This record gives sequence, C-alpha cells and structure tokens, in this order.
Amino acid sequence: MQRSISSTNNVYRNLLHYHKPPTSATLTRQQTPCDVFINHRGIDTKKNVAGLLYGHLMRLNLNPFLDSKNMKPGDKLFDKINTAIGGCKVGVAVFSPRYCQSYFCLHELARIMEAKKRVIPVFCDVKPSELFVKNHWRSPKHDIDRFQSALDAAKYTVGLTFDSSRGDWPEFLMTATEAIIENLIEVEEEEEEEEEQKLIV
Repeated sequence: MQRSISSTNNVYRNLLHYHKPPTSATLTRQQTPCDVFINHRGIDTKKNVAGLLYGHLMRLNLNPFLDSKNMKPGDKLFDKINTAIGGCKVGVAVFSPRYCQSYFCLHELARIMEAKKRVIPVFCDVKPSELFVKNHWRSPKHDIDRFQSALDAAKYTVGLTFDSSRGDWPEFLMTATEAIIENLIEVEEEEEEEEEQKLIV
C-alpha cells in the first residue's frame, strides 16, 4: 500500500505540533527518562524492527528508550527499566515469535499496563492468537497472572502488523511513527486538560 504525500506530510505536521517552543512543561518532559519505551525481544527484533524504530525516532528527536542503547554496564536492570517505564508517555510493544519466552519482556509489558500507559502493539511475524504465557521460569502464579493479563490487554488493543521478510520497511517506519506521534500528542493534551482541571478546582 502506498502512503500518499499528504499523509506523509501529516506526520511531520504532527511532529512540529508535538515539539512546541520550550516551556516549563516541555523542559519537564525532556527531563523524563524517555517519551517512548520500546518493549521487545532482543534476539528477534533488536537488529531489525526495534532497532530501526529506535533510530528513526532518535532522528526525529522523540527520545525513545531501548535497553541496549540507554543502559550501560553497572546500571541496575529493573531499576532502570522501571524508571523508564514510569516516565514514558507511550509504550511500543513489539511482539515476535519468541517474545513470550522472555520473563523480562512480559515483566516490562505488565509494568507498562499497570502504569496505565498508552500502548501501541506491533505484531511482527506473529499473530495475536499465537501469543500466550507459559511458565518457563517456575515463577509464582501471581506473576504469571500479571503477565497473562497484560498480554491479553495488549492483544485486544488496535496495533500494527508487519511481515519482516516481505513487508515494506519505509512504509512500516512511517506508519509506526505516525501512530506514536498521534498518541504522544493525545497524552500531552490529556495531561494539559488535567492540569487545567486542577487549577479550576
């Protein structure tokens, strides 16, 4: 499917809208760990979907978080991840064939859902019906229930699908970026409305 020139231009209009002149609110946003948290299974997608999306968002100054890019030796894994999730505005969950075999992927997804963040699912080389939690790690039932609940919520959220062997990569990056920008704008508008309501009260 070809993206029209007007649709492409709309992405960049949205990007300009999102990046307003610096204000105290904007400075606060820039001090958070990230705007977009990319949840993914590294062995499946770090060198393709997740990695390319991270690079594309970086070039647009959208401040994404990808563990291999934002963490350094000595960082405490869960502390850094949990802080990034808590500070992000939008989560992108890149589902792939081996995603559900990773405790860390499911932990991140559960944290994103529990923090009530906007989530954009990307189903890369996998169908939603193929995603389910198996207790590979002999974890407590409470953890497995959390993971399954988060996975179910993501599977029933409108997302993007992509076939990495036959898909149009530029088209995918443009579509994913447009969805991310639109969600970022909506989140900021909701936050502004909440602040206005507080002032009224």
